[in-house]
Amino acid sequence: MIMAKQKKTGEIIIQIDGKKVKAVEGMTILQAAQKADIFIPTLCYHEKLEPYGVCRICTVEIDVSGWTKLVAACLYPVEQDLVVKTRSEKVDKIRKTILEFLLAHAPNSPQLQELAQEYGADKDRFEKESSFCILCGLCVRYCAEVKKKHAVGYVDCGARREIRFIPEIAAKECHSCKECFPLCPTSYLQAAFVLTQAVSSR
Repeated sequence: MIMAKQKKTGEIIIQIDGKKVKAVEGMTILQAAQKADIFIPTLCYHEKLEPYGVCRICTVEIDVSGWTKLVAACLYPVEQDLVVKTRSEKVDKIRKTILEFLLAHAPNSPQLQELAQEYGADKDRFEKESSFCILCGLCVRYCAEVKKKHAVGYVDCGARREIRFIPEIAAKECHSCKECFPLCPTSYLQAAFVLTQAVSSR
């Protein structure tokens, strides 16, 4: 007698853009999509860091038992029979608006410009407030979670929130490291400039 092939313990089957995808309990939608070579844009995600979900550019549309909603793919856990759309009218509209807002802060970012072209975002929709930082937190989190140095952190809150290098720590640690620089989705050179300012202000 031929036995039916049993599903591995913890294995989940979900559907992404009409494609059946094998995932494992504990995975997020983003991790499942990446494993299946399905592209979902990200700006604040890094595989070595805890999911943060601040940029929302990875927003996808899901269907759970007939109910649809928009979620951040980097945070939302997979579940059996989950149906995911990485592109839809709602998803594209949200990503377009997010990009238009971010481009007001980092208009020269190649990564943002490439995504803006994909989603038809208007780089001039919002008044420019060029800080060259979109507060993705990659540098802060990488320094804290991976390097355990805490040489860069947040200051202020709300609309005044900024990322700053801590001069006393940066002067000792950053010149021999600089691992956070290439993580920046806006500009490697801007990160270097801010570091130089921090160290020289001691």
